[in-house]
Amino acid sequence: MSLLSVERLRVDAHGQEMPVVEDVSFALAPGETLGLAGESGCGKSTLLLALMGIVRPGLRIAGGGVTVEGVAMGRAPPEALRALRGRVVAMVPQSAGLSLTPTQRVGAQLAEALTVHGMSPPEGIEARVAALFARVRLLEPDRIGARFPHELSGGQLQRVAIAMALACGPKLLLLDEPTSGLDVTTQAAILSLLEDLRRETGMAMICVSHDVAVLGRLTRRIDVMYAGRIVEERPSEALIARPAHPYARALLASVPRLDRPGLPRPAPEGPPATGPGCAFAPRCARRHAACAARPPLSSLAQDAPADGAVACFAPEPAPLPASPPEPLPPSHDKVRDEGPPILTLDALEVRYGKRRWSDRLFGRPGPAPEVSGISLELGRGEILGLVGESGSGKSTILRAVAGLWPASGGRIGFDGRPLPLSAGTRDRSALRRVQMVFQNPDASLNPRQSVREILAQPLRLYFDAAPREVETRARRLLADVRLDPELLERVPGQLSGGQRQRVALARAFAAEPEVILCDEVTSALDVSVQAAVLWLIRDLCRTRGTACLFVAHDLAVVA
Repeated sequence: MSLLSVERLRVDAHGQEMPVVEDVSFALAPGETLGLAGESGCGKSTLLLALMGIVRPGLRIAGGGVTVEGVAMGRAPPEALRALRGRVVAMVPQSAGLSLTPTQRVGAQLAEALTVHGMSPPEGIEARVAALFARVRLLEPDRIGARFPHELSGGQLQRVAIAMALACGPKLLLLDEPTSGLDVTTQAAILSLLEDLRRETGMAMICVSHDVAVLGRLTRRIDVMYAGRIVEERPSEALIARPAHPYARALLASVPRLDRPGLPRPAPEGPPATGPGCAFAPRCARRHAACAARPPLSSLAQDAPADGAVACFAPEPAPLPASPPEPLPPSHDKVRDEGPPILTLDALEVRYGKRRWSDRLFGRPGPAPEVSGISLELGRGEILGLVGESGSGKSTILRAVAGLWPASGGRIGFDGRPLPLSAGTRDRSALRRVQMVFQNPDASLNPRQSVREILAQPLRLYFDAAPREVETRARRLLADVRLDPELLERVPGQLSGGQRQRVALARAFAAEPEVILCDEVTSALDVSVQAAVLWLIRDLCRTRGTACLFVAHDLAVVA
């Protein structure tokens, strides 16, 4: 008997013609690994939650079902589901930071999970918590439990979430984007950890990711999803080397590579088709008359069924062609444009926390600086990459330049003049000329305001724009970031991740800045949307002459 069986699962949204998940079937045996790839909104996370017996409000299971160790997850009573969750199937959510209680120490949260499931006697919980932290390779496992979530780095938070999922020794581990937003060194450590845990415990794993390279390293088989359906299922090596479905090929072609200069071509944009035909047909350059019908998921080659299946009438299982490198703009032929730099940092130093009175009394130096001795110049129209692992100080530098965390030493110069170190002491002109785009648009956009209201704020603050002018300029800004002006009425929760990041870019450029600070703005986006956002940033900086300080952990993205 399979550990997990999914039979023709269909999840519908009330009032929507197109299902969120449609006709998905697969099975997983103990110790097997499966990757789910696809862009935002394709149904990956909804499918993962359905495997836990969870359906989001507004959705319903309209057909098929999920069986875990013989238990039908859609029809099981709550008591049976509680017994399965944790002990048989556990999940590591996408955002470890948001899944942890911010006001509770991480050790207490892990101890609570152990207590609820009866996994350890009260007198042994503290030792069990330390053992779990050590198992996921957290330094000082007997002390790190005393910290709050905000005192941990992204990689440490991810390991805490994995420790909580492993607390009850599950047979199946579900991972939703376990490495998104992590620097490459931390990402490599997390992937190595997961592979070691799989070998040690024999548990099965399903990993959702927009990064096919991550899935290729962690899983033996990859299913590519588009518009709620599986359109290609192949062994990992075969899919990465010879993608067959047009969508899978477009997805892999969007991945930036260090050995190919220039920006990757983003996948064609557009909504999936509704109706009886192929959902990808409106975006497919190879569509033909047969695509008016929905292609079934069938064997890729009759003589080699083990090579997988694809839902396409004309699959192309071949290596991706080497696209010619895109010529760089003339401004990149030199280090920066002629003339004085627009932004200079001279021996910048930033400390978190202040020197306490006891430090001054006993002559102690106080908190060590997070960054020190940072000096750089940014020319007009130049895009400068800032690279480093989690905790190296990249975001701290951007916050200091934006005045969100005042520098404790050094100098910030802007257009030949000193820039006040705190945003609270800068005048309106100085605030307008330096804008920041944050890593997570979910946290930086007001969830209760419409896109129109979000874009109206900088227009009113910096230009005293009248209502009619606000409307005209807001529509133009959305067009600049390749969004439909009809989205002005929507709130951030009604937009995809890529659309929210474009709204954040539009808000920053609404101020007509001379310097824009981008903090990991593509790390949580799928590769096709990431490629489109990179093109957008470069084109906006080129056409407007805006300089950009671009923080990222992916060297290929920076290149």
